[in-house]
Amino acid sequence: MYKHLFGPVPSRRLGMSLGVDLVPHKVCSLNCVYCECGATTNLTTDRKEYVSYNEIIEELDDFFKNNDNPDYITFSGAGEPTLNIHIGKVIDYIKTNFPNIPVAVLTNGSLLSKKDVRQELLKANLILPSLDATTNLAFKKIDRPNIDLNIVDYIQGLIDFSKDFKGAIWLEIMMLPGFNDNLENLTKLKEAILKINPEKIQLNTLDRPGVIDNIRAASRIELQNIIDLWELDNVEIIASSAIRKDNKSFRKDTENAIIETISRRPCTLDDLQKILGLHVNEINKYLDVLDTDNKIETYRQERGIFYQLKK
Repeated sequence: MYKHLFGPVPSRRLGMSLGVDLVPHKVCSLNCVYCECGATTNLTTDRKEYVSYNEIIEELDDFFKNNDNPDYITFSGAGEPTLNIHIGKVIDYIKTNFPNIPVAVLTNGSLLSKKDVRQELLKANLILPSLDATTNLAFKKIDRPNIDLNIVDYIQGLIDFSKDFKGAIWLEIMMLPGFNDNLENLTKLKEAILKINPEKIQLNTLDRPGVIDNIRAASRIELQNIIDLWELDNVEIIASSAIRKDNKSFRKDTENAIIETISRRPCTLDDLQKILGLHVNEINKYLDVLDTDNKIETYRQERGIFYQLKK
């Protein structure tokens, strides 16, 4: 069991993805209302060595001595990976020692306004940044950023990075009705997209309960209406839930362990992580499948969102 690596887990976008988690749960520059990993506990833009570089390298070396190559090595996790000052060094190490494996970075994009962050990500193959808003009002409402961040610098950072980056950029936009789907925000989103010029724009929406109450997923019709409004050829809707059972990395025993655990008593995501010893992202993949199969339901209490078997 590794401290900083997880998976490979079946990803709906990246196949079998080996996750690299560079920050503790839940260190992030945003506190998005939709985050499946829960509320941010350390809302910061301070970059430092949250996780030891040497520990990450030791785990990577051990993994590749004992396992087949994944489709991607993906910097993700339960926080913002670019907050770790060694992300560039880790990418360099991977490209030198495992050159045939593409590197992806899942980032909220908020730190791309910093020149050093942009420089450190240039050797990656694929960057998957987020952009949910183009007005400060929507930005604060949906992403709830650290006080040092503003939407103008956020968008400019994405534009500046896209000019220098030689790999692919897949821009993810999380749509939440009532938060960021008014005409002003959608019009300005298109303007920003044209300046960023990503290879793909991926429209997403809520899969399971977010951090706060009173939010809902956009319907497929609502998402299609946005595509029709934008009239862009490279926009796709990400399926609300990935079907992962046929993926060779899907482990039935892991799914059964989750079912057995919540059949005894309802659990939060944090409970499941502590009981099962799995990374939060990995647990979320299996919860997606169970939710798609209509096997689980949720309810909210003071301690968070609880998962239980559907009655």
